[in-house]
Order: sequence, then C-alpha cells, then structure tokens
Amino acid sequence: MTSPFHPLLNGTYEFHVHSSPSIFDRKQTDWELIEDAKLAKMGGLVLKSHESSTVERAFLINEKEPSINVYGGIVLNQHIGGINPYAVETALKMGGKVVWFPTLSAGQHQAYFQNKNTNLFNGEPLVSESIVSIEKKGQLSEEVEEVLRLIKRYDAVLATGHMSLREQHRIVSAAKEAGIEKILIQHADMGISKIPIEDQQYFIKQGCFIEKCYLACTSDFNDLTVEEMAKTIEIIGYDSCILVTDHGQPHHEAPVYALNSFIKKLEEHKVKENDIEKMLQENPKTLLGIT
Repeated sequence: MTSPFHPLLNGTYEFHVHSSPSIFDRKQTDWELIEDAKLAKMGGLVLKSHESSTVERAFLINEKEPSINVYGGIVLNQHIGGINPYAVETALKMGGKVVWFPTLSAGQHQAYFQNKNTNLFNGEPLVSESIVSIEKKGQLSEEVEEVLRLIKRYDAVLATGHMSLREQHRIVSAAKEAGIEKILIQHADMGISKIPIEDQQYFIKQGCFIEKCYLACTSDFNDLTVEEMAKTIEIIGYDSCILVTDHGQPHHEAPVYALNSFIKKLEEHKVKENDIEKMLQENPKTLLGIT
C-alpha cells in the first residue's frame, strides 16, 4: 500500500496540534491523530489544549504507543487558574515539556476576536470571563516570576501564546534574565498577535525560535500565503524556525494531512528538503531536548 504522506514527514515533530478530548470541537481524537502520525512515520507530536493540561494524555498515549513520542504541557488560561505556579509545577513534574502563556485569556486574543466572524472556538471566541495578565501595577507579577523559575528548573519550553507584542517582549526579556534557554515565539505571522519581521529578527538574536504556522494561511485568517511565509523564513533563517500546523479544527484538514500539504506547498515555493527537515526535525528536537 502506497503511503499518502510525503517522505519528509518521516521522523518529523509537530509542535502545535489540537485533538480531543476538548471543550472545543476537534477533527480527531488523540488516538485518531496518533494513527495518522504512525502511518506517516513521524517522530512525535506536542498536544496543546487551551483549557487543560495535556501531560496526562501524553503519558497514557506513550504507554500504549511507544513507537511515537507524544509530549504535553499546560496553557496559562483562566481555565487552570491563570498564572498558576502550582498547576505549572504539577504539569512539569509529571513530564510536561511546554508552558504556553495565555491564549484565550490574553487581552490581545480577546480584542482580536471580539468582532471577528469565525469558525474558531465554537462561535464563542472569548470563552474566558476575564483577562489573564502577566503584570500587576506595571510590574511582572510574583506568580509570573515563579513560573519562570519553574520553567528554568525543569528545562521546559516557554511559548508566548496569544499575548501582545509588548507583552512578548516583556516576557522574553524576563525569561532571558531568568536563564531560560528554550523560548518559542508563537504563530508570528498570524493576525491574533502578528510579529513584525524586525521583531522576529530581534527575538532570534535573543535565542528564540519562531513558529511558522500553517493556520495563518487558511481561510480562518488569510494573513499571508505560503509563498509569503516562505519569504519570511528565508529572511530570518531556517535555523530559527519551527514549522507547525495549529490544526485540529473540524473544518480543516486533519493535522498530519495539513502538515503534509504544508510541506508540499513549501517545496513548490523553492524551500529545500534539508531546510524543511531542519525546521521539522532538528529545531523541534532541540526544544524538546532530544539528542
């Protein structure tokens, strides 16, 4: 039987996918997603949930399917108590690899989606009754400082979520001061919290990785074409980019199929195989601490 998947998917790591269980409608369950990943001979996946830890799910999947590496983490939204060091330490102590700063609960997210007609988030784009801020009276909160210490202690990845550009600069600066080495600037080209190319270049100089997200090119956002994204990747460099889909929504391709499409389109726009491999294998493995 001929595989429906591109050979470049072999050994890749998808750092940003959504599946169920979830309070949102998802294209696939965890197990359906894993079956696709196995068929594509992927190296691994990072499960993201806006509303709960995915660490326990990842643990159970790895127990049953040791042929593929699945990782989890926690998002600092209102659903887990916001900037909650207790929840963060629990997730990291149980094997979590990523701490995502606020997404649904970020003020930037809520302002962006307030008047936007979208298929995302079941038509309820806020799904958070308050804003989770990283600051109190103009200063980083004590809870944020403690979360940064935990990320450093457990050598986890700090991901910037849906925060504003100003907040992302603030958290990256604080993370560097705390000695955190693994920082991921999320969906830098997406309208939720678009990062100008000059700021992307600045973050790279700080040692951050930049997430290049296929969802930004879809009908939900139409922020840029894959061709335009390929040009931004060329400007900032393949050594500093991570390719992700952020897929899992019912109205889009299933995540592994979306990643397959992403690879093909990048190739059409002259991105070389070895550069795609770097962004889908070497760079994610660096963040995950895989040797």
